[in-house]
Amino acid sequence: MILSVVLFYASMASGKESVMLPKNIQSVLKHRNLNPSSLSVLIVDLENEDIILSWNSKVPRTPASVMKLFTTAIALDALGPTYKWKTAFYVKGDLNDGVLSGDLLIKGYGDPYLTTENVWKMLNRLKVEGVKKITGNLLIDDSYFLNPSYDPGEFDNEPLRSYNVGPNALMFNFRSVRFFVESSIEDEYIKIKQDPLLPNFRFSNNLKSVVSKCVGYQKGIQISSSQKKEKFVFSGTFPDSCQDYSLFRSVLSHNEYSYGLFQSIWKSIGGEFDGVWAKAIGDELLEPFFVHESDSLSYLISKINKNSNNAMSRNLLLTLAAEKISAPGDIIKGQKFIYSWLEEKNLSTDGFYIENGSGLSRIATVSADQIIHLLKYAYASDFMPEFLSSLAISGLDGTMSDRNENDELTGKLHIKTGSIDHVSSVAGYIHSKSGKRYGLAIIHNERDIHKGFGEELQDSIMQWLYNYED
Repeated sequence: MILSVVLFYASMASGKESVMLPKNIQSVLKHRNLNPSSLSVLIVDLENEDIILSWNSKVPRTPASVMKLFTTAIALDALGPTYKWKTAFYVKGDLNDGVLSGDLLIKGYGDPYLTTENVWKMLNRLKVEGVKKITGNLLIDDSYFLNPSYDPGEFDNEPLRSYNVGPNALMFNFRSVRFFVESSIEDEYIKIKQDPLLPNFRFSNNLKSVVSKCVGYQKGIQISSSQKKEKFVFSGTFPDSCQDYSLFRSVLSHNEYSYGLFQSIWKSIGGEFDGVWAKAIGDELLEPFFVHESDSLSYLISKINKNSNNAMSRNLLLTLAAEKISAPGDIIKGQKFIYSWLEEKNLSTDGFYIENGSGLSRIATVSADQIIHLLKYAYASDFMPEFLSSLAISGLDGTMSDRNENDELTGKLHIKTGSIDHVSSVAGYIHSKSGKRYGLAIIHNERDIHKGFGEELQDSIMQWLYNYED
């Protein structure tokens, strides 16, 4: 009796509003024995701002990666869609006939997308500009961000996972390595390859092949870090039937990783270098040898939102801190700027807490009402096309590539998804069957909701909304 009463009455809001959940949504809640009070939903008509459905819309909840909507939308508004990061190169010595008699200094300004390919471009430019051999050391200046002690295992005790990588002003390739694991039935061996190759990183391969189907958590692979020369140890078993299996893991510290990748790429393009690395602070009055510019912000936020990249969004928050308040950027300044921007736009901050900008947090909170207000602001803004195109498209790409695939919702939704243990959320825009566009926000905080029932409920709401008629 209590459940049915709760299912029919929602918190009231101003404007035209539904005061009951649609029957198909009620059915999912009842069938899966889900608590209606743990769900928040708000849907608005973007043309006239009528509220189509509101349920616990003002309750602050943990949003997971849906929080990235705030980081990216505010960055677009504050920095502009054409904003670019720079990475500066300095020669500390004499350069004659391709030989730098001295050190090379690289100063990072927070570029969140210095992938292996982009690092190759920078170092190839260094060679084109005339440097062939470096007799000194690699000096790394990552002082544009303040990086206090960061524990990558604090969130979920998984410090080697790439999604737990912290921010850094000179972040190469998300500090990650992709490991390719191959088994051979004939020779009964397991081979592990890594990309990129890092001369200062080694691992031990203690994997054993077993006759088995290609199933199980990490296919039976166990990975641990070691204090010995081999930084990683692979152990456990690996099914002989597995083909083309790979996994990403973060290795080394940011600066050790940058040093290793620099060595690898520089030597691969014919450069000479046998030095070590050291932290340094560059002389701001010294003219850079050259400056590398990133792709535009409008392009890079699509990498953040479509694929839900935590490291990039963390770097973006600190970029806002450094650019809009003062360098060095840090989390406190980043949070301060987010709050000031929301207040300037007359958007409520009651119960709102962004923490690190990525949504990988158990203490970050936001309400469905606050999400919708942000979505409405972005939709009416000059940067609407860039923001909309950064979101995953249902059934086609990003985190929505395998949802609503080959059905009537394919291509109809631009969505940011969010999922951590006991949290499942989505927010974004839908182009309905009637031709209208709606903004929607769904946050569900309930035990085990991330294991599939959350998506099932979201799909029922989105299907209902797609066919909704006034």
